[in-house]
Amino acid sequence: MGEVCDTCGLPKEICACESIAKENQQIIVKTEKRKFGKVNTLIGGIDGKEIGMKELTKKLKSQLACGGTIKEGIIELQGDHRQKAKEILIQSGFAQETIIIR
Repeated sequence: MGEVCDTCGLPKEICACESIAKENQQIIVKTEKRKFGKVNTLIGGIDGKEIGMKELTKKLKSQLACGGTIKEGIIELQGDHRQKAKEILIQSGFAQETIIIR
């Protein structure tokens, strides 16, 4: 028999913790001006313990064709990608009502 998830009690293969966590988070997508007038898109409010931040960042970077990183639990993307990032987050399973663009 396979391993059992500590949180939901289901087998690891059909664990629903990540999809439940995606629905309960308040995500803020905003831009910030950096040195030399460069703009970065910041995505915050995602709980890195319940959701794979590395995979999500990799997906965002590849679909938006930009560079980026994770710093202190916030995803930083190079350029202004607020609307497109919101669309990708919705496609990834996050609820549209929980994503705020500033």
